[in-house]
Amino acid sequence: MVSDILLRSHLKRLRLPVIAQNYSRLSKEAAANNQSFEDYLLALLEGEVLQRDENAQKLRLARARFPVIKMLDTFDFSSIPSLNKALVIELCRGIFVDRRENVIFIGSYGTGKTHLATALGEAACREGKRVRFYTAAGLVNELLEAHAQLRISRLESALSKCDLIILDELGFVPFSKEGAEALFTFCSSRYERGSLVITTNLDFARWKEIFGDEALTGALLDRLTHRCHIIEMNGDSYRFKESLRRKEKK
Repeated sequence: MVSDILLRSHLKRLRLPVIAQNYSRLSKEAAANNQSFEDYLLALLEGEVLQRDENAQKLRLARARFPVIKMLDTFDFSSIPSLNKALVIELCRGIFVDRRENVIFIGSYGTGKTHLATALGEAACREGKRVRFYTAAGLVNELLEAHAQLRISRLESALSKCDLIILDELGFVPFSKEGAEALFTFCSSRYERGSLVITTNLDFARWKEIFGDEALTGALLDRLTHRCHIIEMNGDSYRFKESLRRKEKK
């Protein structure tokens, strides 16, 4: 009885809740099955490690701030026959993040760009990578607010620790001169230091409409596309087609 209390106390102090929960049950099973002490200890430690891995995975997903979790196995590749499925599957293995490469999804509205960008981010989280999801406008607003509140260094430091940052919906909203410069500075800071995944509805030739300055746009594209996988996703809106299907079923 005393030893059991001490065990639970020590395990609590050492922050080993899974072992505390299972050591008694597993010890009885080990005795019944004539297992060695090493096998018993291994079973205890494996349970603790698996639970910690699961908790860490949940924490990485929460910190990524995905608006909705999307995974690759729920994407309908048949909706865009021209899409390079093999490349997308390869990117989900996360090697591009290790190589500090970028991915840019270019295509019309509703074709699944955000779905695939999120799927890449979710897969990176599973591989232990630090990921952060932003809309392009959201990031620009956060950068400008940080500048105004004199905490830009702290924000830049936090962003620099991310292995992968997703910028969604680039091109939906034009930026002010200050916003364009802030985004340029941010993307430049990521060059060969961390990966970006960008979704946009605009061809590169039209990016000047977002940033306003031709020289700035050219310099930004030069950095973003140097080590980059460019994936075109043109076709009918997946959401629109799904809406039509639902109406037909009624």
